Amino acid sequence: MIMANHSRGRQTMTTPTLAQTLDALTADGELSERHADGAVTCLACGHRCLIRPGRRGICRVRFNEAGRLRVPWGYVGALQCDPTEKKPFFHLLPGSDTLTFGMLGCDLHCGYCQNWITSQALRDPASEAAGAHPLTVTPRRLIDVALRDGAQVVGSSYNEPLITTEWAAAVFREAVAAGLKCAYISNGNATPEALDHLQPYLTAYKIDLKTMSDRNYRRLGAVLENVLDGLRWVHARGLWLEVVTLIVPGFNDSDAELRDAAAFIHSLSPDIPWHVTAFHEDYKMAGPEYRRTTARLLLRAAGLGREAGLRYVYAGNLPGQVGDFESTFCPRCGTRLVERYGYMLLSYRLTAQGNCPECETPVAGVWTSRPETVRLLGPGRPRRPGL
Repeated sequence: MIMANHSRGRQTMTTPTLAQTLDALTADGELSERHADGAVTCLACGHRCLIRPGRRGICRVRFNEAGRLRVPWGYVGALQCDPTEKKPFFHLLPGSDTLTFGMLGCDLHCGYCQNWITSQALRDPASEAAGAHPLTVTPRRLIDVALRDGAQVVGSSYNEPLITTEWAAAVFREAVAAGLKCAYISNGNATPEALDHLQPYLTAYKIDLKTMSDRNYRRLGAVLENVLDGLRWVHARGLWLEVVTLIVPGFNDSDAELRDAAAFIHSLSPDIPWHVTAFHEDYKMAGPEYRRTTARLLLRAAGLGREAGLRYVYAGNLPGQVGDFESTFCPRCGTRLVERYGYMLLSYRLTAQGNCPECETPVAGVWTSRPETVRLLGPGRPRRPGL
């Protein structure tokens, strides 16, 4: 942008800030209620921010411009095509790839966020310094990339997709028209309005259940009951749901809390997969005082999930160290149906109907009708698509 410097009688070039760049990449938001005094209530996430003219919501990327809610549009802050298991979804087309896009910003501020460069944009100056920036693109172009790279799923992640729901819906509309499935990778701090907006396009939804302590959730910027409601609403809408709990030593790893998490998931359905995954030092929790999650701790957490009656419990981020908790088994006869090492498939035995080949028990999930096409041993490395 060119700015006149009249005091010196010449023009100087200045670089727009990240906030100025992102504010230009916006559209009028559909998930909002307008008020007579010019304020708007944003309906994208559980915060339901009341935003007055000239102010921003908690996420910083949705703002009130002269009585209208402006929302992110027309760019990605991250884009990658990699295994669907990495999301993680273990019961959504195993062996497939997902083209995953994200924007910038989040409604939470987790100190251990592994996507903090994208999620903490406009909240933490370190995000911009570390390289957070938008790349303009159209929904149609993203789907062209997905088809070119052989993806079967299009997912939104890397930041919190709920705060960019209008843009995600535009991308998903193109994806569904092209015969692709769509997924949200989210913190679950949802609203019925946002889920209603997305439901025509979504097949699957992954939610991070970060803790069963409301006090700890508030430290991250959310309310426990709002996330539990999000889980209830997603399940009630019939979307395929998988739940992830990142086990952070000293934060959410007590037996009592893990049992509470497993019991809540079971109360919705014993068929919901629960992934307990390993924390590693990142962002503001990267010092020597923070301990990585051990395989022993993951195995303890996974065992508590099984004791609670969950049929599909997985332990992640430590490939080869957690025994059978990387694979999928028939809940009736115990036959190994999908054998995994990390994100790679070693074997796949489900029938075209999604049943166990030994006892014909239906296995909950979204499975391919052409099991002979399932890719084994995986791609090895994620692909970073070019636009």
